[in-house]
Amino acid sequence: MEHGVAREYPKLTDERVRALILASQDGDAAARDELVLNNQRLVWAVVQRFLGRGYEPEDLFQIGCIGLMKAIDKFDLQYEVKFSTYAVPMIIGEIQRFLRDDSTVKVSRSLKELARHIRRKRDDLAKELGRQPQINEVAEALGIAPAEVVLAQEAMRVPASIHETVFENDGDPIYLMDQIADAEQDKWFEKLALHDALSRLPEREQLIIHMRFFEDKTQSEVADVLHISQVQVSRLEKRILQQIRETLLMDGSL
Repeated sequence: MEHGVAREYPKLTDERVRALILASQDGDAAARDELVLNNQRLVWAVVQRFLGRGYEPEDLFQIGCIGLMKAIDKFDLQYEVKFSTYAVPMIIGEIQRFLRDDSTVKVSRSLKELARHIRRKRDDLAKELGRQPQINEVAEALGIAPAEVVLAQEAMRVPASIHETVFENDGDPIYLMDQIADAEQDKWFEKLALHDALSRLPEREQLIIHMRFFEDKTQSEVADVLHISQVQVSRLEKRILQQIRETLLMDGSL
């Protein structure tokens, strides 16, 4: 295949596409291959959106093909929807997930600066009190909400990999993911997906969700902290929850 160019294949009718999807979902590898080959141009069309980010087009194309194959496996033939309409968001989501996971977690400059202030104030208070200060004491000393202290500290934590070795016995490593009970594994990954969706929100929106659903504050209490009206909090909350839902749907977590 030439750089960035997909070979031409005869265009498939919708009926043929649906027949191939059915066969592929029943385990027919040849049908799956035919679908992938005939949708290469679709994958390349999506890849064009992500060029110029430091990745080879062929690498993005391979990732896009993974999204295409997931679309083949998950496509529901009961709905009268064109396969390409369903496949494009799956391909986009797979490439976005690769770009996100392949890069270092980004923390905003303002949040980094706040974390540095918190660390210095915590050290000062520890010397003054003769013990480690509580979160509300640090927050009061800095004139900020306790939730902001928690958010800044959590943002600066180094993320742990599920492939991290937590124990090794006679050269046989036990990884973090091995410590997750099978019965709870699906719930654990659902929480991980939700945490990832929350991390993509702007700082103020993260703070709203944290106060509302992790601290059980009322909308009026959140409004007082942010110096806005309760109606504004209600509108923001509704929009944020819809955004989180759309993110989870795009990533296939719902």
